[in-house]
Amino acid sequence: MEHPLDQEPGPIIRPYTMTRGRTRAAGAHFDLMAVVVAVGAPHRELQPEHLSILDACRTPIPVVELAARTALAVGVLRVLLGDLRDSGLVNVRPPARPATLPRESLLRDLLAGLKTL
Repeated sequence: MEHPLDQEPGPIIRPYTMTRGRTRAAGAHFDLMAVVVAVGAPHRELQPEHLSILDACRTPIPVVELAARTALAVGVLRVLLGDLRDSGLVNVRPPARPATLPRESLLRDLLAGLKTL
């Protein structure tokens, strides 16, 4: 009979090694709706996961979609994005605040005007 500890460690070890044991990115927190875009050329010291993130964000993309596209857990992605931000390889734009969005009534008026065209 095989002992449970003799089995393959599974995916739990991999995220830990990707982030070198870190659970949080240095600096500001990454909101799930923040938009990320690659701005610099990758260098040799980057892990394959960093390169995957840079490739996926050549055009602006929200953090949540980036997590889905790279198949990385959000926590891991945030740590790796922090590395890329600190290296000047990505820019992060926070999501728009509700106060900066147009009022619903303005949007309805605009839609009504477009329908009359």
